[in-house]
Order: sequence, then structure tokens, then C-alpha cells
Amino acid sequence: MEVDVSAASVGVRSAAQPVSAAMNADGVITAWSAGAQHLLGYVAAEVIGQDARFLLGESLSKAAQRRFAEHEPWTQVVALRHRDGRRLPVRLHAHPLLDAAGTAQWFFTATTPVSPADAGLTGGSGPDASEIKRWALEQLPLTLALFDRQGACFAVNAAVTVAMGKPAEELLGVHIGHSGPGEPMPGLEGIAEAAERVWESGETVRLEAHLRTPGESRPHAWLLTLYPVKDPDGRVCALSQAAADITEQFRARQRLGVLNEAGMRIGTTLDLARTADELAQVGSEHFADFVAVDLLESALLGSGVSTDTDTAGDPLRPGLRRVAQRSVLPGCPEAVVPVGGTHSYPEHSPPGRALATGRAARHDVDEATAAAWALGTPERAERIRDHKIHSLLSVPLRARGVPLGIAVFCRHRTPDPFDDQDLRLAEDLAARAAVYIDNARRYAREREIALALQSSLLPGRSLRQPAVEVASRYLPADAEAGIGGDWFDVIPLSGARVALVVGDVAGRGIQASATMGRLCTAVRTLADVDLAPDELLTQLDDLVLRLDREKTASDTRTATGEDVGEVGATCLYAVYDPVTRLCSIARAGHPEPMMVAPDGSVAVLDVPVGPPLGVGGLPFEVADFEVPEGSVLAFYTDGLLGNGHGPTENGYTRLREVLSRHRLPLEETCDKVTRALLPGHRNDDAALLLARTHALGADRVTTWELSTDPATVAHVRELVGTALNSWHLDELAFAVELIVSELVTNAIRYAHPPCHLRLIRGDDGLICEVSDASSAAPHLRRARTFDEGGRGLFIVAQLARRWGSRHTGTGKTIWAEVAYPECASDGSLPGSDVPGEVG
Repeated sequence: MEVDVSAASVGVRSAAQPVSAAMNADGVITAWSAGAQHLLGYVAAEVIGQDARFLLGESLSKAAQRRFAEHEPWTQVVALRHRDGRRLPVRLHAHPLLDAAGTAQWFFTATTPVSPADAGLTGGSGPDASEIKRWALEQLPLTLALFDRQGACFAVNAAVTVAMGKPAEELLGVHIGHSGPGEPMPGLEGIAEAAERVWESGETVRLEAHLRTPGESRPHAWLLTLYPVKDPDGRVCALSQAAADITEQFRARQRLGVLNEAGMRIGTTLDLARTADELAQVGSEHFADFVAVDLLESALLGSGVSTDTDTAGDPLRPGLRRVAQRSVLPGCPEAVVPVGGTHSYPEHSPPGRALATGRAARHDVDEATAAAWALGTPERAERIRDHKIHSLLSVPLRARGVPLGIAVFCRHRTPDPFDDQDLRLAEDLAARAAVYIDNARRYAREREIALALQSSLLPGRSLRQPAVEVASRYLPADAEAGIGGDWFDVIPLSGARVALVVGDVAGRGIQASATMGRLCTAVRTLADVDLAPDELLTQLDDLVLRLDREKTASDTRTATGEDVGEVGATCLYAVYDPVTRLCSIARAGHPEPMMVAPDGSVAVLDVPVGPPLGVGGLPFEVADFEVPEGSVLAFYTDGLLGNGHGPTENGYTRLREVLSRHRLPLEETCDKVTRALLPGHRNDDAALLLARTHALGADRVTTWELSTDPATVAHVRELVGTALNSWHLDELAFAVELIVSELVTNAIRYAHPPCHLRLIRGDDGLICEVSDASSAAPHLRRARTFDEGGRGLFIVAQLARRWGSRHTGTGKTIWAEVAYPECASDGSLPGSDVPGEVG
């Protein structure tokens, strides 16, 4: 006993005989009664003279220790140590007694030993623990009944009398599983066997039963617990049956199970009719006998409830289309409207009111309800009477504030009417289905828009370029949607060059397609000003950063719950020059291209990788490759390499194998590549662009180096005329010679040497190029009437089909393209000897 006492005396009192003991000021036991000996097993000779603390099985509370020190009485449930080592909880009452010298002697008494559960009942006053236990069992909200070995009830608590609707006297003697003498309760047929197992094994048995007790309109769910009541020797002396009403939990579990099943079965596709049928199927299988799903015609067309009026100015009934219906009877004989048929509900019918108010409601069907429902359609009233429909739910279908239609649930084979929980379940199912139906509507519209957008941006297969022969494939991850964020492009550039572009926007669907459209347009615009590949990607990177900032700012204003994401993309931009056969490539986080040489060997082009678009602040690098004529350049997105069928490295290997094995026309090669690398389901968009290179030989290109002598202009006109004559293009002589004169004159006057003139005989036009070492760009202006100059570029612009300038590594090039008057009958252009270079 961890307490400093000066003197004590102990006494314990039980129902059999008083139990007492005493302690002196030093905490030594000075007296021991026979009751104490009977309680703790110690005889007086063993304890008198001993320190009292050896009898304590635990420390006294702080309050008891304080009262010891202040010589005040106290009471506490204390665990004493029995002679055999057991801990024995008793309620100990301590009373201080002062002797003539003022020294405290302590006298202790104890009530009947208590269980460890009473250890919390500290304090000196209050009811006895056994009394509290009796009250607690009587007031227990669970039904509790005790049965003897013959299965007869000999005690019940108040909850049993309330649940059974009978006084306790009528329930005593009733056998387990019965509500009265000879009155077995349906649903408890196996309880007698369960009780026998309890008697034989001494183990607790739990059962779930569904019972309709007297006065109840529908069965309740009960959790029955049968457990043995044992005597101190462990023998089963009685059986206790405790029952808890778990109807609410059971129905909530049922509802949750239906909703979980609905989550897997409703909305499996983006097909509107199938989603409606899935709703009807789940409803008819679990809680309704007939389900009909009608959608508004106006919602199917993309708007809300129609507000049109008839000729008298009265509002028209909303037109509905029966999209799905299900019944427990084969063939849905309750239905008046077939699937696909159109109809409307009367304004004052239950479905009509629910559709107008947007609130779900349940109804018990009587003659008045049937008449209102069948107004204008007598056949409906006949079906209601024939099939004895007695209860219905009208649940509007709404999603994102848009009314879509209504679902009607009916009962005729199930005897119980719908209740509020059924209504809540129907609302949950309808709300889930409405979201998927609305998604299907939105998907159809978005897909139509995205397809139109994407088809307007992606180049067609018939696109021809003099520098390359191309073939391509675009395979979105969702084959049905047909849209995604990957793109490719083939862009003609000045000087018979061509730009080849492949890009990949993060994400899918219309948002990715729209972003792809903006990037594709930006690339075409930047390519038109003849930016180098690295400069073009830098400009494109800035655009993606700006788009990301705009999206972030827009997302802060959007409604809660909408997806928020960053704009991200990869891109590869290549420029091929058929005159020099050089291909300049830069890439922003995109896979490396491959080149198939004319001999069939395949090489991965080592292009320095730049950061993906949208990172910002990091440079892009250009790599130049000499491409033999007839080589095939392969550009692709990462979806082609690692589309759910293994690591990207394996995709590289398979692509190289296919490209090296099949030396076929490009269209057939595209088919073989996609079949080999995308054999089944795709989890990412994939794009492939193949380009077989052509070269413009010396018979189609001629170059002259120009001196700064103004007399050179006349000599150049003669050289150009000779070249045109050799190419059988004499009809272009006047226009071309005038253009060359103006461009060469400007170069001699304003530019820096060295200067060069180049003529390129393209497939559909003649290209004139004058290059110099000056970086100053030319400007078109309108000369005044009496100005002696300033008309050169204006004349060039009038004679050429198109013209422009581009910066080079050593200066700039001004070019102009003149269309041929007509082509040869076979589509080819004649050629002959070309004059050599002159100074």
C-alpha cells in the first residue's frame, strides 16, 4: 500500500458474516476478524503484526491517500490479495479513530465482494453495483430473454414486452422461437437447433432473422445472439437470447449493395439507350416490378424542356421518347408505349407533375391516380387495372441542371408498397444514370466537333510535296471517339524545302484536340516565316507556357469539380532540303526519328533532346543529317512504341525490325508497322509519318555567284534567259528576267557580298532566290509618282505567285516563285543542259 499512515484499523462486512481488521499508526495490522479470514483466507496469526500493504493488490487512489493524510474517512473499490494469490475486488470503507494521544487508528469494513467492472464506482455514496446492474439490464434497449434447459422462457426485460406487444406474464413459459403457446414465429425455424448447440458446446451463436412481429406492416431484420449463462463452475445453467433490431442497417446494406452493383452495371458505355436500359434492368431486378425510362425529345436534340405553345397559347406537353423498359413479366405487358415510341404524360398525372416540378414522388395507385395518369390514353388505365399496379415512383432524370427525362418504377407482384427508402434508392439510381446519359449526349456533341476540328487540321493522304513522298497513320486511343492530342503535318517551305512535324499533346478528347489545333496552327504560322527548327520550338514553347497560364487563370473561375490540368506537349520539327539533301531536326521531349537508307539499313537519328513544350527557359538544339535520295524518314509519337504492350525500348526494336524487313510502298509499310506495334487495345494515341525523300539534281538547279558591278545585272538576265530556254520555259522569260533584275539590283545596291542567284525548277513553279550576307529584311512599299526607286519588290510581288525572305546562317535569302503556264501532258517538265556558274 503506497500510502503514509500513522495508525489504522481494518474491518470488512459481507452478507454472510462481518469482516473487519484494524491498523495502528505504523500501518501494522492489529486486529483480524473471522469474516476477514473467510474472505481472504488468512488466519489472524498470519496477518496480525504484518504491514497492511502486503494485502493490497493495487495502489490506493490519490484521493484516498490524501484522506489518509488528513485523517478523513474514505471509500474506494480496492483489489485485495487473497492468500492463494487471487485479486479480490471489494468496496473498502475506511474510518479514522483517534486515541487519547490524538493518534489515528484506522477501522476498515467492506461490503460484499464486487466484480472488476465495478472498479469505476468510486466515491462514498451512490447505489450498489448490483442494483445498477439490475436497472441496466431492465432498461437495455435490446430484447433480452432467458430460457431453461427445456427451452421455456423464465425471464424477459421490458424491451421484449414492447417488441412482442404482450405483457411479461404471457411470455413466460413460451418456448424459444415462439410468440405464444403453440405459435411458432415464421423466420425462426432454425433457432431450436442453434439453442441446442449453445447448450452442448457452451459457445455463442449468432443468427440473422427477418420477422414480422404483431402489429408490424412489414418484416424487420433482427440480429439474434444466443449465449450461455454459466455458474462459477463453468456449467451452462441457462440460455440468454439478445436481439437487436437491425432493419435500418439491413436496408441500408441492401441499398448500398444495389448502388455498388449499379456502379458497375450502369454507364458501362457512352451509348445513351444502353445506359437507360441498364437503369431499368437494375431497378426491375431489385425493387420494382416494372420500370420505364423516357427521355425528352428536346434533351435528345441538345436543349432542355420545350416551352412551345399550341395555337391557343397553352403550353405543350413535353415530348418524350421511350428509350428503355424492363419488367418481371416477359415482354413488358404493362407497357403502352413501345421502345422508340414517342408520347407525353398528362400534366396532372404523377409522372407529369414530377417532370414539371423536377422532384421525385411516390404514389399509392387508386382510381383517381389511374384516371389522372391515363388521361387521353385509356389503355394506360386498363393496363393499371389488369396488372393491379398499386404503387409507383416518378423520378425525374436531371444532370448538371438540365432536365433529361423521367424514370417510372411500378409494383404489382410485390405486395408491399414503395416506402421512403425505396424512393431514395430510386433517386440515387436515377441520378447516377442521368449523369451517364448526359455524358453520352455531351460525348456525341464533343466527338462531332472534335472530328470536324481534327479533320480540318490533319493533312490528307493525297498531300503531295516535290521534296518528299509521304504516308501517315493516326490511331486515337479510343477508336470510337476518333479524336486525341497527337498530330502530324507536312508544310511546304520556300526553296522547294519541306517541313515535317509530329507532336503529342497531353490528355485526350476535345480539350486535347483543341490544344492540338492551336499548336498545329502556330507551327504552320511559324514555319511560314522560315524559322530554324530550334527557333520555332522556342516560340512554340512560349506559346504553350502562355496557354498554361491562361488555363490556370480560367480554372480558378470554373465551377468546383471540373478537372484542372496543365497544358503539356512534345514536338519534333524537321526541315528537309531536296537540293542539298540535308535534313535539320530539333525535338522537344519527343522520341528520336529513324531513317531507312536505300539499302534497307535502319538508323536512329541522334537528335539532341530538348525539354517538353511548356517547361520554358531551356534551349533546343538542331542536328543536321545528310539524307541519301530515296531514304525513308520515320517520325512517330510515343504511343506507337509503348502502347501497353511492353517497354518503349521494345517498341524501338520492333519498329526497326519492321522498317528494315519491309521495303514496300509507304502506305503498305504504314499498315505493317501499325499491325506489328499496335496489335490490340491502345491506351494512348499513336501517330506515324513516313517520308521518302527526293533530290533535285543539277538538271533542275542552277546557281551563279554575283559580283557587285552594276553591269552584272544585264549579264545575269542573259544567263537566266539561256537557262529558261534550256528548260523549255521561254514563256516565263519576261517575268523571271524582270524579277531577277529587281532582286539582283537590290542585292548589289544594299546588301553585302558574297551574293548568289539560284534558279530551282520545281514541280509546279520556278523559284528564283537571291542570297547575300546582309541580315536586313526587305520591306514592300508603295513609291510616289515622281520617285525614281522603291518599286522593285512591288514589281516582284505583282509578277510572282508568292515571294518572301528567310534568314540563313550567313545572311538572308529573298525568293520568288513563278507558276508554270502549263505542264506537259504526262505531268512532267522537260529539262536539258544548264549553264554553269559565272562570276
